[in-house]
Amino acid sequence: MSDLILNEPRVIREKMLLDQVVLVDGQPGCGKTLFTAIIAAMERVELLNYSGELENLCALKYLNKIKDDAVEAMVRIQMDLVLYETMMSRGTNFRPSDLSSAFRNVNVVTYLKRLFAKGDEVIPERIKREKPILHFATHNLLAFCEPVFKALGEKVVVIEIVRHPLYMLIQQTLNREHHMDPSGAARQFHLYIKYREHQLPFKNFGQEELFLRSNPVERAIYEMQKTTELTETFKNEYQNQFGSQILTIPFEPFVLDPWPYIKKVEKLLKSRITRKTRKVMKKQKVPRKKISDGIPLAIYKRCGWEPPSSNLTEEEELDKRRRFAIDNGANKNALSTLNLLVEDYENNHWSLNNNQV
Repeated sequence: MSDLILNEPRVIREKMLLDQVVLVDGQPGCGKTLFTAIIAAMERVELLNYSGELENLCALKYLNKIKDDAVEAMVRIQMDLVLYETMMSRGTNFRPSDLSSAFRNVNVVTYLKRLFAKGDEVIPERIKREKPILHFATHNLLAFCEPVFKALGEKVVVIEIVRHPLYMLIQQTLNREHHMDPSGAARQFHLYIKYREHQLPFKNFGQEELFLRSNPVERAIYEMQKTTELTETFKNEYQNQFGSQILTIPFEPFVLDPWPYIKKVEKLLKSRITRKTRKVMKKQKVPRKKISDGIPLAIYKRCGWEPPSSNLTEEEELDKRRRFAIDNGANKNALSTLNLLVEDYENNHWSLNNNQV
């Protein structure tokens, strides 16, 4: 046993099937659902996937629970496995009501045909010929994604969706309530940490006491702050190495005037939009005249979305969301933190006084 420890092998996966993967990343409520629908309708981009494995691997690395070689090898294996199986619709989601369902994708016929086409041995050559772009929606991953970039190098592109904190607040508050509800804990597939007798989301490592003494809306505000800080730290630290592979898109100017951002996405992915993409954009109400004028999906409603009031201005819509924090018991410190998040976003991304930064 001691010899095995002294001669511990390095875990590797050298050859890869994957040519490119795009991760649409952001905080809850930022608008990833809208973006993934549009990107999945671009040339060569595969249907939407979610990867709890990828997110949990990065969480394990953040907590120093896994070694560099192991996490990087596992990321490479996971990407290749999902791509391999997607190319023959093995494991493809055909539940009609799910956001990641093939029936919601503009190329649903392709995924149905793959079910009955030759698979396994012919897949590597088909991947080489077609150069598909694997496609995931991820949650807060950019804050912890060093293993992904180190494992995949130039193969990975991250499209970071950012949004005004007041527009994300309601959904993130509801998330805090659901994640801590014992009756639904078994349906949460994120990593938790043990702190005394409590089970806490792993992102609260280092601020456990703050989490425990906070109510749901305060927890949402503090998590937005921590995620934003960790994300910006990563981007600043790795700007020279990976900066060209990260595209940050503010939700508000995108839905009002998407075309400058669409061109950037096309260039980054070496892909282009099609007639099908434009059809999806129209369905998503992009472009639109009012920021919150989304489509009434059931999942949006469960996450606190309401159709915009015709008699409210954009400024009044924001004020309504600020009142939500006050009405739900945010203390003075949390409100101050929220104000700083708002100020930072409006200075760097979008504000009512300057529709595009």
